[in-house]
Amino acid sequence: MPKKAEGEVAFRPMQISDLPQIELVENESFTAPWPRQAFYNELVYNQFAHYTVVTVDGKVVGYCGCWLILDEAHITNIAIHPDYRGRGLGEATLTHVMEMAKAMGATKMTLEVRVSNTAAQSLYEKLGFVRSGIRPKYYTDNQEDAIIMWVTLNEQGKRNLGTGNRNQLR
Repeated sequence: MPKKAEGEVAFRPMQISDLPQIELVENESFTAPWPRQAFYNELVYNQFAHYTVVTVDGKVVGYCGCWLILDEAHITNIAIHPDYRGRGLGEATLTHVMEMAKAMGATKMTLEVRVSNTAAQSLYEKLGFVRSGIRPKYYTDNQEDAIIMWVTLNEQGKRNLGTGNRNQLR
């Protein structure tokens, strides 16, 4: 059973001033981290991008990004700093972003996850995502396949299983 996050947990839109902390989370979380400039470009130039940070007592400890295109939301990335994992923050962050996307008109959401990342797959399945395909050699650092997962969001705020549109948004 994960322990609860200690301190005050809050969510807010990512700001350019958050990028140094986001870079730390990114570097601690991924073997092929996005550079700071990629996040800057998402925040400044991508009209479809919506990034949320999660804070504990005001400190940025994680984030989640999504693109909202018409009625589809695509999770681009999600990460919680290793020091804050196992406290329910990943689930809370993704739930927050799912509700935000739904409020902005999304009826379905998709993401890709490494075949080897069974912990993330379990979380996504817990939140109603279902496997709908494979993207062969999707990850550039090691050519690992990605599992494509979808969830349908309904008006009552509950998540229903569904396959959605399998077209790649990138």
